Order: sequence, then C-alpha cells, then structure tokens
Amino acid sequence: MSIIQPEIEVVDRTTESIRYLEHGWPTELARWHSHEEYELHLITETRGKAFVGDYIGEFGPGTLYLTGPHLPHNWITDEIWEEKVNVRDMLVQFSQASVDQLAVGFPEFNEVRQTLFLAQSGVEFTGFNPTFARGHFEAIRDNRGPERILAFIRFLVRLNEHAEKRTLSVTKLVQPEGGSRHARIGTVIDHIVRHFSEEINVERAAEMAGMSPATFSRNFQAVTGHRFVEFVNRVRVGQACGLLYATDEQVTSICYQVGFQNLANFNRHFLKMKGMTPSAYRETARRELMPAQERAS
Repeated sequence: MSIIQPEIEVVDRTTESIRYLEHGWPTELARWHSHEEYELHLITETRGKAFVGDYIGEFGPGTLYLTGPHLPHNWITDEIWEEKVNVRDMLVQFSQASVDQLAVGFPEFNEVRQTLFLAQSGVEFTGFNPTFARGHFEAIRDNRGPERILAFIRFLVRLNEHAEKRTLSVTKLVQPEGGSRHARIGTVIDHIVRHFSEEINVERAAEMAGMSPATFSRNFQAVTGHRFVEFVNRVRVGQACGLLYATDEQVTSICYQVGFQNLANFNRHFLKMKGMTPSAYRETARRELMPAQERAS
C-alpha cells in the first residue's frame, strides 16, 4: 500500500445524521484515513504532528480542525507521551447532504457554506477558545434527538463567525457550482490545480473569471484567503509534497515538474509554507505515515 493512499473509512449514518466520537491515546483509530463526511476535530491532550492532505504541522491541547469530504488526515502524538491518555480527541462527523437539506429548509444557513468550502482543504480555527470548543462538543455528546442537532448547528454558526481560519492543504480545493462569484473564482482554482506547472498571470486569470484584474484580485483573496501568486505557489508546493512522499525523484526534478523555475525559489517557498525543507518533509511523511510493516520490509 502506498503512503499516499489513505485507508477509506465508511461511516454508518443510518440511525443518526451526525456522529460523535472520542478516543484516547494510543488508539487504533489514529491512522492515515479519509471518509466522505466532514469532521470537526478537537485535540484535548498531548502534542504532536497533524497531517491533513499535504499539510504537516504541530498540534497541542485546544487545537481545533474541520476537514472536508475525502480529505485524508491523521494526528500523531509525539513519542514522549508514554502514559495512556483517556480522552485525546473529541470529534463530530456530518455529511454534505445534511447541510444541503438544512439550507433548503432554512436559507439563512447558507452563510456557513464559505467555511465548508474552506474545509475542502482543511481548516484550523486558530485562537478559538478551547474551553468553549470543548463545551460545544460536550453539548453534542450529551444530548439526543433535536437537542443534539441544535447543539451542532450552534457550534457551526460560532465557527463560521470565527475570524481566524487557516487553510491547511491545497490539494482539495473544489469548484462551487453555479454562476456566482465563488463559482467563477472556483473555475480559476480548478484551472490552477489542473495546470499548476503552466505559467498563468493575474490578467489571464481575471479574464477566465470575467472580471477586471483589480476586481478579480480582491475577490480571489476574499474566497481563498490568499493573494493570487501566493495561491499558485501553494498549489505547486502542495503538488510537490505528493511527489516527495510518493516517489523517489530528486528534489531538483520535482521543483521543475511543479512549475518553479529555479531550485532556490522552490526551496524558499517550500520552507515558508511547510516549515521544513523538501527533504525533511519527505523524511517526516514517510516515517509517520508509512505503515509499520512497510517500513520494516
């Protein structure tokens, strides 16, 4: 099994529309996996490394994430935690269909769609009060029926209002449907993700979106949270991450494959975005995500 392929988890939602889980550490549930549901995930104890798509970063108590459908993820506690932890993670899983149906009945709920769009790449809610976060999870855990759904909706609304949302991976941004501003920006995003190695400037991207360059730049940053050139470089670095841990190709070769024109520029952007060099990323990803039996072979 390649480490780039996550284990697929199937969530049984035949009896309830949202699923609450919590687990300690160590646990067999902590593995590189994906599922079609969104997942709200709170770390309550320990510190370690978070893996979300092509993102690798640090987590600690109070770190709060939202991952989108089919986005692989895992949270691995550092080995210094040798004692058993009773509750390391609190999480809630819910489907796109549930959100869509809720928005049909209550159009005001469409306001949370921007947060769900960002979740396609994974979101960390930086600065969210961990006591409040835990309280929301406990309200979902301790209630049943309509009260559980209300507790869940209340939490989503609070998260949508939270200003500090940090997108993590670049490999799962998707194109919204329709002719809205988001959809036109989504067309450009889709083009960048599919043709990341090709040259594309703001003027060409604005033409694709049917906007002036100034209007496009403003809307693009509002939708993605990044300036256009920065986003293109993030996509290229994200693609490089996949090649680094899925192949044995030289870093120099990968640099040119993903669209960078020189190695120094590639290394600079990679270090800025990932907090480590390409070689260190490859080593970390392979060590932490590759199944133990493959490392031993």
